[in-house]
Amino acid sequence: MPHYQKLLKIPTTGKNFQNITAKIAAIVAESGVETGLCTLFLRHTSASLVIQENADPDVLVDLANFMAKLVPESGQYIHNAEGADDMPAHIRTALTHTSEHIPINGGHLVLGTWQGIYIWEHRQRSHTRELVVHISD
Repeated sequence: MPHYQKLLKIPTTGKNFQNITAKIAAIVAESGVETGLCTLFLRHTSASLVIQENADPDVLVDLANFMAKLVPESGQYIHNAEGADDMPAHIRTALTHTSEHIPINGGHLVLGTWQGIYIWEHRQRSHTRELVVHISD
């Protein structure tokens, strides 16, 4: 069973969604795998991966607003070594995902029509996030 793996370093712009669908699709094409599985793993505890609506940006705004209400930065957290957004970012990551699995068919990601792959940065400031893309045949 052939495997293909690549490490991406993706800069984020602070608390936001970074659409990485095209980058992942390019790696799938580069791998040459026609039928298989693409596994994504984000090597961080204060950012997450989501597969979400890619047509109407209001969906992402609503998700961010919901998460801000669910896990406020104004909470009384013990862990705040890197600022008020430190522990809330860890909680937001625990409530979402750091990995995703997407089938490959015909050399393409099998995403729904309105699905995109995003890194969801939970910290206020910019970071460079490391994403492992593993493709298996």
